[in-house]
Amino acid sequence: MNEDGAAEFLTPFETFGADVREMRKARKMTTTGLGTAVGYSAAYVSKVERGKMEPSEKFAVGCDRVFGTGTLLYRQYVHALEGDHPSWFVPYLQHERKAQRIFDYSTLYLMGLLQTPEYARALYRMSVPRLTASQVDAKVGARMARRETLDRIDPPAPALWVVVHEACLRVEVGGKGVMARQLQSLMEDAERPNVSLQLLPFSATPVTSRPFTLLTFERAPTVLHAEGPQGGRPQDAPKITSGAMETYDRLRAEALGQDKTLRRIRTAFEEYTR
Repeated sequence: MNEDGAAEFLTPFETFGADVREMRKARKMTTTGLGTAVGYSAAYVSKVERGKMEPSEKFAVGCDRVFGTGTLLYRQYVHALEGDHPSWFVPYLQHERKAQRIFDYSTLYLMGLLQTPEYARALYRMSVPRLTASQVDAKVGARMARRETLDRIDPPAPALWVVVHEACLRVEVGGKGVMARQLQSLMEDAERPNVSLQLLPFSATPVTSRPFTLLTFERAPTVLHAEGPQGGRPQDAPKITSGAMETYDRLRAEALGQDKTLRRIRTAFEEYTR
């Protein structure tokens, strides 16, 4: 239990890091020694072991080679990337990991990359009430592992541009305390150099009411992801993605600038903390 009385859990990448640390120590290797063997710094190894950084595929494969574990850690790495997500969502995760730029429009709930554990937990309890506590823990852990994308070094973290409809600030998920922590985290994420955040106010007329995400790549077609009642699937037909990008450009034009956005979020945050 943590200080707030909530159950603690390990994300898939925290589990991966803990296993790497145990294997390294069992072979009496230092973080410097392992880093040299797989082509990374001791600091990188330490961050992976503590679950503070998402490892690269090269790192997982290198550890298997050094430890003589076949493909054990690589398979654990792949499992950690996919996490406890529905099968229809896995293709999106694969695109998210490789994207250079991510453009998201959120209408009622914030996108997974920006969610806090408490907010994600409340959403799961609301949308899938029959899940057991352990199942919710697994799903929250998988979602939190995705946040490591924003801190990724190898490959570089993507540029994330998010247009958030003002309803996302007003639809109360999990209670006032959960919303206050979520909005505080959102303001902190907006300070990241690779994150741009805009608020679409109630006073604006949105060109679409459906949330969607666009992902662009260096050497692959742009991908559109939009979910429906039965899930979603990536679409990369140029006619579809170009139309979606035009819609996104119009949303950005209607949305507030980042300074005004942060002031509006700050106001909502203060209301939840009263």
